[in-house]
Amino acid sequence: MEHEEQVRRWRLVLGGAQNDGTSFSLNKTDLQLDKTLEALYDTTRQGGLGPSSPNVSRWLGDIRSYFPASVVQVMQQDALKRLNLTQMLFEKEMLENVEPDVHLVATLMTLSRVIPEKTKDTARQVVRKVVDELMKKLAQPTQQAISGSLNRSARNRRPRHNEVNWHLTIQKNLQHYQPTYKTIIPETLIGYGRKRSALKEVVLCLDQSGSMGTSVVYSGIFGAVMASIPALKTQMVVFDTAVADLTEELQDPVELLFGVQLGGGTDIHAALKYCGQIITRPTDTVLVLITDLFEGGDEKNMRKRFTDLAAAGVQVIVLLALNDEGAPSYDHENAQFLANLGIPVFACSPDKFPDMMAMALSKQDVAQWAAKEDIVLKK
Repeated sequence: MEHEEQVRRWRLVLGGAQNDGTSFSLNKTDLQLDKTLEALYDTTRQGGLGPSSPNVSRWLGDIRSYFPASVVQVMQQDALKRLNLTQMLFEKEMLENVEPDVHLVATLMTLSRVIPEKTKDTARQVVRKVVDELMKKLAQPTQQAISGSLNRSARNRRPRHNEVNWHLTIQKNLQHYQPTYKTIIPETLIGYGRKRSALKEVVLCLDQSGSMGTSVVYSGIFGAVMASIPALKTQMVVFDTAVADLTEELQDPVELLFGVQLGGGTDIHAALKYCGQIITRPTDTVLVLITDLFEGGDEKNMRKRFTDLAAAGVQVIVLLALNDEGAPSYDHENAQFLANLGIPVFACSPDKFPDMMAMALSKQDVAQWAAKEDIVLKK
């Protein structure tokens, strides 16, 4: 049986006809599965899905029936790339059948200006589903890591009533438990500091060039989460050859993502100049710049901006990517220049981002943390 299963798998991989050297006969279900693979991957029949919406929609339904969600997402990406099926995203029926994922959201962001009005609501629903799933996955660890870091740095021994950390206060005063009154006498109060005032500022500055699509999606999610933490003042800036401030959209990540226009040139110098203008407390600010460092503007003055920000006490971190795909192609000379300045440069996966921010906000050595996590760039 094991040998037969191996031959079956090879038959599906090879695709039959003149490519098949197995002579293995597929059952009815496998023949249908084989047709869905052939429509996409048979190089002699590129475009095998045909131009009609019903064909593509039926194919989307078939692959959801035969493959797990993770495989469906890969096949959808391949369909967009190999067969140029961008019309998948212009039909309501098709959008309702796709398996939503980060890559699909990035594609929708790229096409957001040309998606027909009749499809925009459905496209937003697709983006909303992905955003909601990511928020559920990422919000709690992000809030815990960052709030924990801020709380420790803000702890004081003379808090007001609404600033008392009751959990730590009770722990600290357990020895003062009064059996008669069945209560604790809190001789020492421990608090977080004034919750209404932001303890730290965070500026997320995102490169909108096409290669940064999934990084922008994750950045939007993390930006929204951090904007919900009272002790943080979070600002979101996106740029290509122009700079746009999307801070007001942080309350709704879907609107924020649809406000991003992927593609176009890159002017990092202009983005850093704007960030320098909105930073009010340099020594209490973390600037996270997400870019591949290929400068299309003024490279000399870009480097000067980095130098000035670091000298002013801003904690600058450059992420070449914020996704699970690793570092993309990037400008090695600019990366080395920043490393010489003491500015950490690396690619970060979403699961590590909360801890990275916690380290930065507590003014610990992010470069050392990245080295420990083995995510630094190798020279």
